[in-house]
Amino acid sequence: MTNDFIIAEDENAPSFFGGAADFWAYKGPEAILTGPYETGKTFAALNKLHLLLCLFPKSRAVMLRKTYKSSVSSVIVTYEQKVLPVPPTHRKSAIKLYGGEKPEFYQYPNGSRLLVGGMDNPDKFLSAEYDFIYVNQAEELVLDDWEKLTGRATGRAGNAPWTQVMGDCNPGSPTHWIKQRERLKLFESRHEDNPRLWDREQEKWTPSGVKTIDTLNALTGVRLKRGRQGLWVAAEGQIYEYDPAIHLVPYFDIPKSWRRFRVVDFGFTNPFVCGWFAVDPDGRMYLYRQIYMSQRTVKRHATQINQLSTGEGIEATVCDHDAEDRATLAENGISTMGADKRVTVGIEKVQLRLARAGDNKPRLFILEDTLIEVDQELKSKYKPVKTDDEFSTYVWTPGKDGKPIKEEPVKVDDHGMDMIRYAVMYLDGNTKAYGSLVQGKAKGW
Repeated sequence: MTNDFIIAEDENAPSFFGGAADFWAYKGPEAILTGPYETGKTFAALNKLHLLLCLFPKSRAVMLRKTYKSSVSSVIVTYEQKVLPVPPTHRKSAIKLYGGEKPEFYQYPNGSRLLVGGMDNPDKFLSAEYDFIYVNQAEELVLDDWEKLTGRATGRAGNAPWTQVMGDCNPGSPTHWIKQRERLKLFESRHEDNPRLWDREQEKWTPSGVKTIDTLNALTGVRLKRGRQGLWVAAEGQIYEYDPAIHLVPYFDIPKSWRRFRVVDFGFTNPFVCGWFAVDPDGRMYLYRQIYMSQRTVKRHATQINQLSTGEGIEATVCDHDAEDRATLAENGISTMGADKRVTVGIEKVQLRLARAGDNKPRLFILEDTLIEVDQELKSKYKPVKTDDEFSTYVWTPGKDGKPIKEEPVKVDDHGMDMIRYAVMYLDGNTKAYGSLVQGKAKGW
């Protein structure tokens, strides 16, 4: 490697190649390592951050994601299990953790300090100056988030000869701010750059690489282009104009006075999806909790739904029409009503909710960190693991000429989208079957 801040030569030290090696050597103010899934982007970026903290005594850094909760369950695990134990490094035991299961910062023996944060609570760490800032899954941030960070790494911390806001990301839409920002240097990583997947001496895939590439090649549509090929592309024929910068909002406690209801889309091999919705006094709806899980029985889901709903005034549970599954919910104390499953009308209603209203705000939101538990089986197959993941790949079925037919959506990875549609139709469907519910609202349900 050519980068000049290696602490010590050690045969056990990780080596980086291609875009990851170039990312390591770069000293400019802003840098992101991008590329398809499983190219080792996070591992490379975390090692760079770690070695900078080792190299420059008393330096200050932040490691973060969009939300603190997502940091704890992902990037912190990688940092502790895959980065700290590997030389060249200070001994892992010499780096002290403060905060226990909810880490606040790591203190290095040379006086350097690494804080942990999330952009859902930026005031907790953005009042200080930093030498280095690292963002995991940078595509989750909006431009305003990124610019707040660049304002805190300007060199005023003064503990390193250069400063940097760095990150890693998966490809997204070509109009994403990451692709548009001229000051930001992007480095492209590839599967062949990851020694776990590609044997550079034998010039062939490792056993792990064969398995990974086979799984990635099985992806379809925009997920194949982004996750396997590393392309920044939009889904052709995308149905919903969903923008996380607008529709995904920080978590807040739902007032007790707001209406609440649940919506279920049944599944076992495919994910079972249950969403909890609240409606504010102005009629805006918020998805504030969700189960998105495969390979579990309805009875087991029912137990969890009851536990999670304790103390909440749930006015209704709207369900897919499977009679046996609805009966199982009923046996476990959850009465249900059949969803209005009209597809075309339902999609139009969701589109209206996602569009900005007269107050310049949409009328459908998703709260951050609503997912109860990550389905590791779905994650290992690079499938959506929550409802919000489905929006960018929910597309119209293409016709023989390749152009989208705006009548029927592709029935793949759409279980959260069905759940969202049922929820909106419950409020906005205006069918006779829902007239009693409107009357019930007037009576104070």
